[in-house]
Amino acid sequence: MELKYKRVLLKMSGEVLSSEKAPVDSDKVAEAAKHIKVLHDAGVQVGVVVGGGNIMRGRDSGSMDRNRADAMGMLATAINALSLEQALIDIGVPVRVLSAVSIELFMDTYSARLANNSLDNGEVVVFACGSGLPFFSTDTASALRAAQIHADAMLLAKNVDGVYSADPKKDPTAVKYDKLTYDEVISRQLRATDLTAITLCRETCMPIVVFSMEDDSAFLKAAAGENVGTVIS
Repeated sequence: MELKYKRVLLKMSGEVLSSEKAPVDSDKVAEAAKHIKVLHDAGVQVGVVVGGGNIMRGRDSGSMDRNRADAMGMLATAINALSLEQALIDIGVPVRVLSAVSIELFMDTYSARLANNSLDNGEVVVFACGSGLPFFSTDTASALRAAQIHADAMLLAKNVDGVYSADPKKDPTAVKYDKLTYDEVISRQLRATDLTAITLCRETCMPIVVFSMEDDSAFLKAAAGENVGTVIS
């Protein structure tokens, strides 16, 4: 399959690693790792940002100080990143985990230079701890890392198969979009990603491909530029 996007930033939510059995379910983590392996084996250079919502999400922390809550959320992404690292090692995929905050006992500290060198050397790079700053989501961190690694596109693996005019699980009349501009997402207040992330992608001309995590073939098709969900550009 001919690739359209040869270097990508893949955003996975923390929820895709969880189940009713456990907040970090080894079977779910292994499944996510297999999706990444498919891309890697096809020759795609892959950076991954993983969320932490299966463990802790700062914005949902109620009355807790947001700085502290987001710090806890960053640590949650570090747990997910380490679990994903092990799952990739188990299936023979070279991987490096880089953290936006210094926790060198567990993983290397992020720099754009190290990330790009690792990708050039054929390693999957998993980015932990978001942007390292409170009040910024992991979607925004994904847009930032995508720009810093000079990705060809940002791939958003979601639990829906694209961007809709409304929540398709609640509104049966919701319309799915095949293509959108950044400005259309902003003006229509569509829930493709958060406002800061979409604005940064617009400024860096970073195309965003939104597709379903449930479709095993969608990952590689997205990298090939096939219509598997919604493209924002």
